[in-house]
Amino acid sequence: GLMQLGFQVFREPVVAPDFTLENLNGEEITLSSLKGKVVLLNFWATWCPPCRAEMPSMQEMYLLLEDENFELLAVDVQEPKKTVADFIEKNGYTFPILLDTSGRTGAVYGARSIPTTYIIDADGFAVGFITGSREWNNEVVYETLRSLLPKDL
Repeated sequence: GLMQLGFQVFREPVVAPDFTLENLNGEEITLSSLKGKVVLLNFWATWCPPCRAEMPSMQEMYLLLEDENFELLAVDVQEPKKTVADFIEKNGYTFPILLDTSGRTGAVYGARSIPTTYIIDADGFAVGFITGSREWNNEVVYETLRSLLPKDL
């Protein structure tokens, strides 16, 4: 599971701090509105090489899991909207991008170095986190995320 993937797993699940941030279209997205889905919450920036390195595999993961009660939120920390929008467009990424303009959300999550990625289960609990880049497009990741999905669908 998560530990095999290099995640630090919380002994007791922690309620994921709620937040509302704007996406690139100016729409507000609130974390708690995604209950019932497993959320991969990734903190990143365009200037960060390891962040850029893992994004193609995140895109593949997103396309593969988007019909499975899974959501990927890539939260850009403290960059101008245009910088982020240009980067996303140039690379053709389609997963949701949120803007943490103040850096407050990243701070609440303790994302001191990026990328930092949290996995939040369908009940809104953070189950673990990982610092640094990784390859997301692989079967172990998928099985692990699927194991967190609500069973009674």
